[in-house]
Amino acid sequence: MDEQLPVTPSEPELSAEAKQWAMLTHLAAFAAFLIPFGNIIGPLLVWQLKKDLGPFVEQNGKEAVNFQITVAIVSLVCIMLIFVVIGALLLPVLGLVWLILTIIAGVKANDGVAYRYPLTIRFLK
Repeated sequence: MDEQLPVTPSEPELSAEAKQWAMLTHLAAFAAFLIPFGNIIGPLLVWQLKKDLGPFVEQNGKEAVNFQITVAIVSLVCIMLIFVVIGALLLPVLGLVWLILTIIAGVKANDGVAYRYPLTIRFLK
């Protein structure tokens, strides 16, 4: 006789709306091209407005805001280090890393995958 395995409920499917808003929490950081500190304000606004859509949006919103705050702090350190030349080298590298990681996080969120930015200070838990 075939022994049946117990049926375990699978995780609920994420809605397309939740995936889209999770993606937008990351991509809202590009508001930095329009307003000062837009990289923090954009994700913070989207997260606060849409966090009730579910835990996936909530988690992605916190992750996006944490990363953008970390990038802002590192940017300030790089600006201070310009006086010893190393900051002038680090600032463009930081900008490129910021751009790439923000896009990767947005794409992963749209695919329904929770993405954790590397080397990020977790201010919001």
